Amino acid sequence: MTQQTISFLFLFSILFCCSNAVDAQKTFTLQAPDGKLQATVSVGDVVEYTVSHDGDLLLDKSALSMTLADGTTFGKKTRLSGSSSKTVNQTIDAAVYKRNKVVDNYNELTLKFKGDYQIIFRAYNDGIAYRFVSTTKKPFIVESEQAEFNFPADNKAYIAYANTKVPLEQQYENSFEQPYHHIALSEWDRQRLGLSPLLVEGVNGKKVCITEADLMDYPGMFLYPGEKSNSLKGKFAPYPKTIEQGGHNKLQGVVKSRESYIATYDSGTNFPWRTLIVSAKDSELADNDMVYKLATPSQGDFSWVKPGKVAWDWWNDWNLYNVDFRAGINNETYKYYIDFASRYGIEYIILDEGWAVNLEADLYRIVPEIDLKELIGYAAGKNVGLILWAGYYAFNRDIEGICKHYSTMGIKGFKVDFMDRDDQPMVAFHRRAAEIAARYKVMIDFHGTYKPTGLHRTYPNVINFEGVNGLEQLKWSGPELDQVTYDVLIPFIRQVAGPIDYTQGAMRNATKGNYRQVYNETMSQGTRCRQLAEYVIFESPLNMLCDRPSDYMKEEECTGFISTVPTVWDNTIALDSEVGKYVAIARQSGNNWYVGALTNWEARKTELDLSFLGEGNFKGEVYKDGINADRAACDYKKEIIDIPANRKLPVTMAPGGGYVIRIYR
Repeated sequence: MTQQTISFLFLFSILFCCSNAVDAQKTFTLQAPDGKLQATVSVGDVVEYTVSHDGDLLLDKSALSMTLADGTTFGKKTRLSGSSSKTVNQTIDAAVYKRNKVVDNYNELTLKFKGDYQIIFRAYNDGIAYRFVSTTKKPFIVESEQAEFNFPADNKAYIAYANTKVPLEQQYENSFEQPYHHIALSEWDRQRLGLSPLLVEGVNGKKVCITEADLMDYPGMFLYPGEKSNSLKGKFAPYPKTIEQGGHNKLQGVVKSRESYIATYDSGTNFPWRTLIVSAKDSELADNDMVYKLATPSQGDFSWVKPGKVAWDWWNDWNLYNVDFRAGINNETYKYYIDFASRYGIEYIILDEGWAVNLEADLYRIVPEIDLKELIGYAAGKNVGLILWAGYYAFNRDIEGICKHYSTMGIKGFKVDFMDRDDQPMVAFHRRAAEIAARYKVMIDFHGTYKPTGLHRTYPNVINFEGVNGLEQLKWSGPELDQVTYDVLIPFIRQVAGPIDYTQGAMRNATKGNYRQVYNETMSQGTRCRQLAEYVIFESPLNMLCDRPSDYMKEEECTGFISTVPTVWDNTIALDSEVGKYVAIARQSGNNWYVGALTNWEARKTELDLSFLGEGNFKGEVYKDGINADRAACDYKKEIIDIPANRKLPVTMAPGGGYVIRIYR
């Protein structure tokens, strides 16, 4: 079937349904441009939709609606006033992303209803999305939203629960950092909310990833079991009624009570996209642009945003050695970090928690051990930028003044931490902080926050997000945390939403049997080459070097690779991969390709298909697990190879291992 035929059928389907306006129930069929993915939308007393792919039902009839505080409903007892459709095929220029061009091709259906609202559906080749739009000019309050996801069977899913076992209404405050449970939908712990993105298995190896996009001024979506064992529904944090300063070092806004509604508006708005990303094979999840495509485009000039790597102090606990000063939060230590960053061409260092006076939530009060002006000048002379850590409550007290003051001093960005909520005011904070910071050419790394929903496209100065159970967890977690398996789940679930502040780069590496928790000399689970490969596998435009300079300078080869690997890319191609078992991704930067691979705790022999290279002769700079990496996880081998003419590259990885190669002519 040709593209022209598919587009004709799409438009014919919409026009045919609209011609039957006398019917009480109207049905619309919306196909993706390639004709494989299809949404069927029925409009009557309720609005429901189904999703199928090549004849396979992936989502059964699922209702969607909103209820306002005055009793008005969107999507129930509907009065359809019209519909329209369009096909879009464009290319997006992506500034700070995993590719510099994003193909944006979709078919769209807009349903217009009496009562000042619309529902928009989009069908991409890799997913279905819908959103509500309110067109009213009057203030209104959203009391609740119905977002159903009814699956045709009791499928297995990868579920990350909110990380507090307290009553459900208190779980809306959490760190959004949890490992996954691979269980049937019916086995969901009904005392726990689930985080999105969430991955559900379907028929014939197909999968559905549920998330959201373009979340600007609305609470984020948690997930929770529906009435049936094979059903999920959205859950949304009620609007905070009273908030008090508290939590970690008095840097959080702790909700003490909540309203009976979830959002309030002065006039109409675009609500976030509810997004179903569909894959026929797992590798498609590891390279997906749907959240980015659905986000509001950026406005203005963001050419000043400079991605790069960061020498980080907190994970290694400022625990330096072979120095002649007392390491800690002081100028001598940070000059050492600056010298290290300058030596290896690392763009930034960060001053994490401790540079501002503790328990004051005042970012203008600097501890006496730090002379920040001196450090900024010293770093500038070494071509290194400084980034400051900021607790949410302190930053939110005066975003404008803080950004103006520190930007004038020469600070390049803030790592803002401990938001730990995604109710409407907190989501609005993220957008407001991004907008204000952009005015002063300040980059923002949102740590201690929910998953990205496209804000990094709208404001490219928002250069990273946490919302991941990253390497920092190993500072306080024992062997009960299986970080290695989690690593081969992230690319197919959490990373589908956008970049992750995972903070890799450990130089102390442990096999499964040797790993233990040591807070101030933390080790990683898995091999050294796993840590190197994660700089290619994980998307982090602002990417930390988690370990101490003292160790990196003893490991010249590994540090040389880490310091030169790019953090944004010209192109990305996901290679053969399987959720929870192994992942391989190729990324292009200029004339070079970088290919990374990770395995779970199983030793693995695989073959990388490098046919994307095209014709010509290529060489590869390889870092691979050493022959004894299953016993000594730090064992690795570097070698230069010729890329095979048939473009089939055999790869062997140790348990918990990794492989990475830089390919060049």
